[in-house]
Parts: sequence; structure tokens; C-alpha cells
Amino acid sequence: MKIAIVEDDINMRKSLEIAMSDYKEFEVKTFKNAKDAIKGLNESFDLVITDINMPGMDGIELVKELGGRYEVIIMTGNATLTKAIESIHLGVKDFLLKPFDVDALINAIKREDKILKVKKSAPKKKTSKSGFLGNSEALSKALSIADKASKTDASILLLGQSGVGKEVFASYIHTNSPRVKKPFVAINMAAIPENLIESELFGFEKGAFTDASEAKAGQFELANGGTLFLDEIGEMPYGVQAKLLRALQEKEVRRLGSSKSIKIDIRVISATNANLSQKIKEGEFREDLYYRLNTIPLHIPPLCERKDEILQIAEAVCQENCSKYGFESKVFSTEAKSELLDYAWPGNIRELISVVERSVILSETQEIQKDELFLEVRK
Repeated sequence: MKIAIVEDDINMRKSLEIAMSDYKEFEVKTFKNAKDAIKGLNESFDLVITDINMPGMDGIELVKELGGRYEVIIMTGNATLTKAIESIHLGVKDFLLKPFDVDALINAIKREDKILKVKKSAPKKKTSKSGFLGNSEALSKALSIADKASKTDASILLLGQSGVGKEVFASYIHTNSPRVKKPFVAINMAAIPENLIESELFGFEKGAFTDASEAKAGQFELANGGTLFLDEIGEMPYGVQAKLLRALQEKEVRRLGSSKSIKIDIRVISATNANLSQKIKEGEFREDLYYRLNTIPLHIPPLCERKDEILQIAEAVCQENCSKYGFESKVFSTEAKSELLDYAWPGNIRELISVVERSVILSETQEIQKDELFLEVRK
């Protein structure tokens, strides 16, 4: 294990160097400040042990600069303990409160070494060339349509149950389109109060309404040149639908309170788990808007129709969470696998991810048992 120690106090630095020399399994290199460490660190290092209070760049700034490339142990005194807690949000798991003895240091290093070994031994995610975790025939058919559609500017309507990954598909289409270098902007119609949807989509000028203290660009403007993803399009108020249709037809928008139109160049992908044909019959959705959005309909099959993906996704998510929480690699028992395959998954992939994460956290051994999935309460 190769370790970097960053400490500005020469006596402390030398003491740590001498103490660590007794442990032949550790290769140690010391740096007198953060800037020297940044210059000297490379991929061969596993762990960085750093003080917080240092001239120039301090320890917290160093951790930010390292960007999660190494495991980190923070050394801190009482005066800087509060500041050290800030590093928790940067992924730091271990702190050594000065003064500390050599045993405390070695124990902290061994804890980090264990986390590193788990990360290195965890199998890589089994992903298809598309980046999706599964590779079922049903998924392949949907991706084939997505690939063809992504090369055009045609409007796409993603259809499928909640939790099947409609936004993931929308992002995939954008990433594989000529607009990939431009913005991908996602907005959920169901998450915005009805009275705010219009201003959220089209923006507003200062003084357009009581709380409009300054002008604000809408989502259409923010997505200009790229892709606008309208999730839960079936929840859009009927009155706003006409303005959306006009924006798509005229390729321009007008902020609330403005008389000036703004030209836009966007690709629209929308999604719904609602029956839009029924909403049209009931007068809740405009038929002309439906046809404008539905140039290419893309149905994303539910997880129950993609059975051969269930274990692929579950095992990948399991290992991801083992690494995330610093656990040794875990596997599913034969009975647990059968339970995963037999379950209907009404919440689709979103539910599967939640179930697997919970089972990883709560399982008592390295083999996750059937009763540790807690699926019986969901049936």
C-alpha cells in the first residue's frame, strides 16, 4: 500500500515517517504542503493522510482538489475539528485527533486498506455496449428504435410504467444524437404546481407578476440547441398545451410579460405512463399536440417482461452498494435469486434498486438470503 503524508510541521512529518518505517507493507512518501502533494501524487498512491491547518492550500482544499481519486485520512486538532467535519461530505471516513499514537494511525490505515481491497475485488458492472445494466431481447428492441431515432430531430414519446427508466432512455437518446454537446434539460410536469408550469417552461420578464423581481429564462431557452425532456407530459394543464404546441410549431417562445419572441432550436422528448388516447377522449389532452409529440413512439417494457435482466441488474447494484458502504463483496443465495425472479416488480427497476440496496445493508452475512429481501410484505 502506497501512502502519501501531507504535513507542514517538520517534526510531526519526521515522526510519522519514522513510525511508519517499522511497517514494511506500507510504502510512505511525505510532502511538506498541499501543492507539493498535488505535484507528486500519481496513480500508484492508494491513501493520502493530510493535516488540515497548512499554509497556502489547507487540507480541505486538498481533498477537494484530489476529487475522490484516493482514500483520505484527516489529521486534526481540537480547534479544527468542526472544520474537519466538512470533509465528510467529500467522502472522508477517518479522522485522527491530535495528539494520537501510532496504533491509532495504523488501525485507521488498515481500515482504509480494507475498503480499497473491497473496491478492487468487486466485479465490474456487466453492461451492454449501450451502458445499460441489462441486455434482454426486449431491451435490445427498444434500444434499436432509440438508436435510429437519436440520429434525427423527430419528436419521441416514451411510453411505459413508472420506474422503467424513461429518463435514462431520454438521456441515452440525447447522448447518441448530434446535439450531445448541447444541454439536456429534464422537467417533470407532475412535480411543478399548475400555476407555475407556464413560467417554468417559457420564462418571464421582470414585473410579469407579483413575485417576478427579475427576469428568468424558461426551460425552452435553457435547452436551446439541445434536448428538452418533458416527463409526465400527460399531467400538463390543458391551457398550457396550446402554448406548447405553438412553441413546437413556430420554433419560438415568448416569456411571460414580453412582446418579443425568442427563436429556439430544440429536440423534444416527452414521456408518460398515462393513457393519452383516453385523455384525448375525455378532453384532457389535445389531439394535435399528441401527434406533434408522437412522431416516434417508443414503448419501454416493464421489468416483468425483461426477466433475464433482473439478476444482471441486481448483482451489479449489489456490488455497487458493497463498494459504496465499504462492505466485503456479497452475493445472493439460490433461494434469494429465485425470489427476485418470481416477484412481479410493480415498481420496476426503481423498486429493484431500492430492494437490493436495503438487502445489502441489512444482510448479516456475505450471502444475502431470501428473507433479507423483505419482498413478502410487498406482494
